[in-house]
Amino acid sequence: MSIKVLLIEDEAAYAQLLSHHITTEWPDAMIRLHNPAAEGALLPEFVAAAYDVVLLDHDLAGDPGIEWLRDLTQRPGFPPIIFLPPSDDPGVVLPALAAGAEACIGKHKIDHRRLVNAIGEASRKRRRQAALWRGTARMQHLYRFGSVTIRGQRFIRVLATGAISTVFLAESEKAGELVALKVLREIPEHAEGRGAFDRFLLEYEVVAKVEHPNIVRIHDFGIADDHAYIAMEYFSEGDLRTRLKKPLSPAEAVDCMRQIAAALHAIHAVGVLHRDLKPGNVMLRPGGSLALIDFGLAKQLKLDAAITATGEIFGTPYYMSPEQGHGAETDERSDLYSLGVISFEMLTGRKPYLGPTPMAVIYKHNQSPIPELNPDLAYLQPIVHRLLAKSPRDRFQAAGDVIEALDSLALQSATPALRTA
Repeated sequence: MSIKVLLIEDEAAYAQLLSHHITTEWPDAMIRLHNPAAEGALLPEFVAAAYDVVLLDHDLAGDPGIEWLRDLTQRPGFPPIIFLPPSDDPGVVLPALAAGAEACIGKHKIDHRRLVNAIGEASRKRRRQAALWRGTARMQHLYRFGSVTIRGQRFIRVLATGAISTVFLAESEKAGELVALKVLREIPEHAEGRGAFDRFLLEYEVVAKVEHPNIVRIHDFGIADDHAYIAMEYFSEGDLRTRLKKPLSPAEAVDCMRQIAAALHAIHAVGVLHRDLKPGNVMLRPGGSLALIDFGLAKQLKLDAAITATGEIFGTPYYMSPEQGHGAETDERSDLYSLGVISFEMLTGRKPYLGPTPMAVIYKHNQSPIPELNPDLAYLQPIVHRLLAKSPRDRFQAAGDVIEALDSLALQSATPALRTA
């Protein structure tokens, strides 16, 4: 019998020891470590649907594990929890059992046989519960996303509704975590839905090619009830658009610039343009990491024009390059222009060009002078100026060049704002 274990532990050495105990008994066990110190608390919607048993430490990044225990055992359908107190002292064990722990195993000098027996019994209990639930109307309802049933994805709520798809918050039984589940509304077999389906499929294919810390992770892709879907990484911290409602320090802005440039470097390396780079498509993770999402408008550099008609304008006018706004050919340098717009906005709190209509904004991108940063940010002006150059030949020619310029700037002694912000 293989088991799936969620291990909630913030000490790497102890997590490794527990994993060794588990894999000695079950060599093919699937163990996922959740480190509260690095990842924070488990989101309230998470019920660990993919797991047979949870091992929970008594002290988690300074938070009492007993409080975690009380929270998790109140979540409907949460797996049995084995609590790991510092010892077998009844003064610690009895409150944990009263809070709902399936078993308590003293953390120091763990008895291997006692631990694996407790895990095995908890796993069997979990599977008996699952067997009783399977096939019930309530269980069937959990897999419904509008009119679509997607097995292995548990519905939580709607996150957003767009022109061709709806994005749901779901819990993936395959990935063992919360995911953003994008479901295409048009049926791919219908003629009117084929163009949308092609772009939707392209989004998956683009992202699946790239494994990079600044690119959204894709967990699953498939078709259910004649609807395509993508299960991708969920970002509880929201997007850069929301973050920009509050000022960024110069150091934060430069860090964001570098991460976005790194993501562009990764996708350009496989022959892909993003074509809709904007703050709403830059997502935030705990700890400050960024990731690009929404490649629905991405275009492979050699993609056949059957999907995207020549001269068709895609993207958001505020962040469009001059050539993209006028339906001309685009390349990597168009994405770099969009990075320049985002960079200006992060550094100043305002967009470089505004207008009463989309066409007015597009005109300004093409004709208006490149705006200046505030005097205290003058050391960043050369980089922003090159990103926002009207002609592609005057911009940075590749995302790697932007990264090199930012790294060079960080090494210069005459940038106190970057070191002290």
